[in-house]
Amino acid sequence: MSLYAATKKADELMSNAYAVTYAMPLTGLRFFTVYGPWGRPDMSAYIFTRKIVAGEPIPVFNNGDMQRDFTYVDDIVAGVVSVLDLPAKLGADGKPAHRVYNLGNNKSEPLMRFIGVIEDALGTKAEIDFQPMQPGDVQATYADISASQRDFGFEPKTPIDVGIPNFVAWYREFHG
Repeated sequence: MSLYAATKKADELMSNAYAVTYAMPLTGLRFFTVYGPWGRPDMSAYIFTRKIVAGEPIPVFNNGDMQRDFTYVDDIVAGVVSVLDLPAKLGADGKPAHRVYNLGNNKSEPLMRFIGVIEDALGTKAEIDFQPMQPGDVQATYADISASQRDFGFEPKTPIDVGIPNFVAWYREFHG
């Protein structure tokens, strides 16, 4: 059980109800741990980079035994554009189509490997503050992108070994 996941599911149910009520085809997209230039400062790549640069410890939950489907922002943008090119339509039965697709890297990475790539890009070791699992968190995320691949040709291209150094370079330029 995760409150975060419950809010996503609730949003998808409301979207479906809206599609049916107003006969409006809708497509929902689920993004998986997006990082990159101009990324959200509350996401792990940004938090870890900022804290390592500042010489502060980084909080690592579940004692580092976590996996995430980290997805580079350029891959997300490509996925969104591909979906925009093929909007949902009314079905043959005249009912609105309500679709939900995962956009992710399609590969779960161990959190400690992710941190190691950030350390390598910065040329600095992180001081790690291991913490227990947060209430409501999940140990691993993984984006099954088979429907996105099938319907839109979505293919993420950016592994963390490329995306994280790109992010760190942007971070250094943006923050001086």
